[in-house]
Amino acid sequence: MLSIEDFHPVKLEDKKIFDQHYKKFPPLHSDNVFTTIVSWKDYIKYFYLLIDKNLIIMTKKGEDYRFRPPIGKYNKELFKQVFELAIREGSNDPFGVIGTETKNWLVTNFPKLKFIPHRDYFDYVYLSSNLATLPGRDYAKIRNRLNKFTKNHAFITEKINSKNMGEVKSFLKRWCLWKDCDSDPLLESEKKAILFSIAKFFELKLSGLAIKINGKIEAISVFEPMNQDTVVVHYEKGSPYFDGIYKAINKETACLIQDKYKFINREQDMGIPGLRKAKMSYRPNHMIKVFHVNKEDIVF
Repeated sequence: MLSIEDFHPVKLEDKKIFDQHYKKFPPLHSDNVFTTIVSWKDYIKYFYLLIDKNLIIMTKKGEDYRFRPPIGKYNKELFKQVFELAIREGSNDPFGVIGTETKNWLVTNFPKLKFIPHRDYFDYVYLSSNLATLPGRDYAKIRNRLNKFTKNHAFITEKINSKNMGEVKSFLKRWCLWKDCDSDPLLESEKKAILFSIAKFFELKLSGLAIKINGKIEAISVFEPMNQDTVVVHYEKGSPYFDGIYKAINKETACLIQDKYKFINREQDMGIPGLRKAKMSYRPNHMIKVFHVNKEDIVF
């Protein structure tokens, strides 16, 4: 019988364990990417368990425990044990981040379960070539703003590396001042996650791109492969003083990625109306849907 005591807190040193497991079972949703997990550990406590060649992720926020489907070869008995643990120890919605493929398997093997779409956490996935070239009428407004930016500002791009890392950190400090990060709990947590990932940039094997205007970094993007055909962009940050700079860093990142990876995952909108509008405006190729199950609906 599984117990919460079986789980281990996620630490940076555990990257090798996750990498090894994800070689066989790569993550499909950005919330299961190791960088996301380890960077947001001050906002949500993450734990993991390797059992029967499956990786199980458990989270704790406040006093609420939640569990994710075992990542590996489907094992009905193991799922049953996780369900039992979720009933004993979990919150009111203790089982989540359930992808479509897993949901379909569960429908067959546990037909009494009821699944609730978690729209705020659907990942947005785009064709890299679309974000790089911005083709056709659908992208006309974005092209217009981008053209205005490029007309008004001469800029260069640089890959983030050890030589410009100090400039990147200085830019992020300025970004936090612009956003007044400490005034909002979620923004403060995002700040901590970003600063952690930048501090551990090379250990996490991240990649990044910077835009410089007048010799100064004014926008960055940070990304990494999450599976064979998809790169996940963890974040983009830009100066508020250059209209269209987010359009520019988005396009430049896609241009860098498109020859090697077909898709770009730009994570969720978290239910923020402005963010949802912006992500939809780029015409996602598809969404990575996720579902959760409430405690009273865990019946098997």
